[in-house]
Amino acid sequence: VEPTATVLDIKALFHKSYPKWYPARQSLRLDPKTKSLRDEEVLQTLPVGTTASFYFSDLGPQLTWGTVFLAECVGPLILYLMFYFRLPFIYSPKYDFTSSKHWVVHLACMCHSFHYIKRILETLFVHRISHGTMPLRNIFKNCGYYWCSAAWMAYYINHPLYTTPSYGQQQVNAGLYIFLFCQVGNFSIHVVLRNLKQPGSKVKKIPYPTKNPFTWIFWLVSCPNYTYELGSWIGFTVMTQCVPVAFFTLVAFIQMTVWAKGKHRSYLKEFRDYPTLRSSILPFLL
Repeated sequence: VEPTATVLDIKALFHKSYPKWYPARQSLRLDPKTKSLRDEEVLQTLPVGTTASFYFSDLGPQLTWGTVFLAECVGPLILYLMFYFRLPFIYSPKYDFTSSKHWVVHLACMCHSFHYIKRILETLFVHRISHGTMPLRNIFKNCGYYWCSAAWMAYYINHPLYTTPSYGQQQVNAGLYIFLFCQVGNFSIHVVLRNLKQPGSKVKKIPYPTKNPFTWIFWLVSCPNYTYELGSWIGFTVMTQCVPVAFFTLVAFIQMTVWAKGKHRSYLKEFRDYPTLRSSILPFLL
């Protein structure tokens, strides 16, 4: 191959000889103990001479990230609605296909459905996913978390014996306003991140605020999409006053903090002029 060939070109040649292992399934390394080479790396920039040996490993069957995101969102949407409509075998037979007398239960269903429909539409029309694929086995772990959490919270919120929030309509309204505010903010950030990437490009840029006030949080936070996502679930917790929702929010906060810190470190490593005032997920705190 030519010195200007990329790792992806090598994978394509390997695929021609061994059709079973398509490029996304291949991992190529210069040393068994080092990280996998990125597809865009050029041979002449690698620490090798006129010849090079690559170590191959099979990553297993792969799925696109878009497929995974859709599976993560469609499941909770359907499962929650099953509990909302009180399908048979969920609660006592006398409650089959009955409707809750509490307005907050219907409001919670609308908010939960809106959240996941929004995520589905963003996956289809907004996100430009930089990661190509992920192992097939991971979809069971990812979907299991989202699907089981949705079923758990839906069971209690839609339960015939569900009790409304302690502070009544004022608490419900406060939670609703927080939820809606953060949903709009989350969408605004996703639009900024989309406009930051050109189709098919892997060039990384620093995201900055725009004229949209919901994006001004970029002055203080590296990953405001996670900040707004957390705020949405806090609002949903306040609105429903449901322990499973609070637990899901806590676990989500921990996981998103891990992701945000990783992204923040990546920004600091790649950009010398990265804004020093920014935190990972919570302004001035975390």
